[in-house]
Amino acid sequence: MQGQAQQQAYDRGITIFSPDGRLYQVEYAREAVKRGTASIGVRAEDGVVLVADKRARSSLMEPASVEKIHKADDHVGVASAGHVADARQLIDFARRQAQVNRLRYGEAIGIETLTKEITDHIQQYTQIGGARPFGVALIVGGIENGEPRLFETDPSGTPYEWQALSIGANRTDVREYLEEEYAEDLSIEEAIGLALEALAQVNEEDLTPEGVGVATIEVEDKVFHERSTEEKESILAEHDLLATDDEEDEDENADADDETSE
Repeated sequence: MQGQAQQQAYDRGITIFSPDGRLYQVEYAREAVKRGTASIGVRAEDGVVLVADKRARSSLMEPASVEKIHKADDHVGVASAGHVADARQLIDFARRQAQVNRLRYGEAIGIETLTKEITDHIQQYTQIGGARPFGVALIVGGIENGEPRLFETDPSGTPYEWQALSIGANRTDVREYLEEEYAEDLSIEEAIGLALEALAQVNEEDLTPEGVGVATIEVEDKVFHERSTEEKESILAEHDLLATDDEEDEDENADADDETSE
């Protein structure tokens, strides 16, 4: 009983380490990320691809209202997994930092610089009493000095750079698929196919154009571009991942994810 009481004491204080060096609230924030639907990032030879599972919880919900992929600046895209409200706060912070950099220095912010600005902001919330960590992880992708860059932010405030990654539900399974299939010389279109195939591996059914988000930033024009429903339908059909009407009906009746996570 005494050990349990001690653990509960460490649970209540975000600024207090447990005797084995753990911050329980940060670990719980990581669990909140796992409850969100998956987002995937892939770095191609000529750009960056962001793909997100954005299935609606009900057929009455407008698909456009499920926000998983965001434009942070002309050359930067962000995908999220975890608590929706937390993600929106961090996206707004990222947009402000990108605009401040343009006004102050007259140039676009670097992808690594922006990611570290975000993670510095996240890290502050692991040291302040009376606050809680952000229960969300982000994939930050874009073009920096003519090169595609891809980063992950963690609820602890740690940035990681990746060639391909997944956050949210089934992260381990998706990552294993990416490790097996990824190649550094992928084109943008091949990277989109790889990300969608990885998502389909853990979805137990084929995908719908409304149920996925796809965005790219290419080296050539350095512009964030989110693919339309028609483009996504064409891509899914090309890779034989397009759901039939029967599969869409089954998906609508499936159990929904937690309402606060996506």
